[in-house]
Amino acid sequence: MTRVWTVPVHDSTRVRDVRVATEEAGSHARLDAHRTAVAALVATELATNLLKHAGGGTVLIGLVDRATAGARGPAVQLAALDHGPGIPDVAAALRDGHTTSEASLGAGLGTCRRIADVFDLYSTRRGTVAVARVHQNPGPRLTRDIRAAGGINIPLARAEHSGDAWSCVRSDSRTTLMLADGLGHGARAAHASDAAVDALHGAGHLPPDEILRLMHPALRPTRGAAVALAQLDTDRGELAFAGVGNIGARLHTDGSWEHLVSHPGIVGAQFPATVPVHRLPWRPGSLLVLHSDGLPSRWVPPEDPGLLGHDPAVVAATVLRDASSAASPVRDDTCVAVLACDRPAGRP
Repeated sequence: MTRVWTVPVHDSTRVRDVRVATEEAGSHARLDAHRTAVAALVATELATNLLKHAGGGTVLIGLVDRATAGARGPAVQLAALDHGPGIPDVAAALRDGHTTSEASLGAGLGTCRRIADVFDLYSTRRGTVAVARVHQNPGPRLTRDIRAAGGINIPLARAEHSGDAWSCVRSDSRTTLMLADGLGHGARAAHASDAAVDALHGAGHLPPDEILRLMHPALRPTRGAAVALAQLDTDRGELAFAGVGNIGARLHTDGSWEHLVSHPGIVGAQFPATVPVHRLPWRPGSLLVLHSDGLPSRWVPPEDPGLLGHDPAVVAATVLRDASSAASPVRDDTCVAVLACDRPAGRP
């Protein structure tokens, strides 16, 4: 099932909780002892930084499945979110060994970037979002995941399982991003969304409406789910979108945002007779955001064009952080997934 560990970090005792949760996640991802230790070190440093520089925040620890993570196997993903003052000198903070306190492990964000397989950070005066992934099989250190898809998932009330799930598969020139929201909450909702993930794997060669029809019988033994699929064909420069249920979708192209609308229904329970497929041009700089209904309906898309060039998981985490506040708290499982253009991987 979709496991997520949500750890609020507001005092030093929670740093240990972050490390323990990361070690548990490493076991679920079947990382070996060394890779688990790497993930735990990164998590500990991220949590320590939240206390030292932001006055606290939240660390989300999740698993990236093998199909989405690629040849290097499943991964543990760590996301640190805060509403602090931001990092005034990001370049200095990312310098290997940089530290501002004797209480630090001395690792610093630079070391986190070096030892994680993927690391990215976005910081403004509204706060900082840092995302790191540690894979089962180490590979070249990347500033950006070349699969160009990422997501963030937070269960309601810090529950063990989220009823939402996202995944991404590739087939030739097609990249298909899926977000599913199982009806209700808890383990049974997670079972429904995980069934959608399982059905997606191996179906990436099909168009979105056919994938949804394939999912329908697979989800009948479950509660059912709202599901949306966005399929990018890089050869044709086209995005095909289809959804059943209340998954939100917004496409950013040429400096403006456009809503994409799903069809009413429930995959696995009340499947519509026809599923419209929306086809739109995909241009350099295009970006798609999918989200479950846990995100406030009136969330405002990010205005900073610099954010859109970051790792998709950083974009997703920033959208979730900025849409959730004391005025509009999360009232449901919430998942945000982002599809962006592929960009060259590797460090500058």
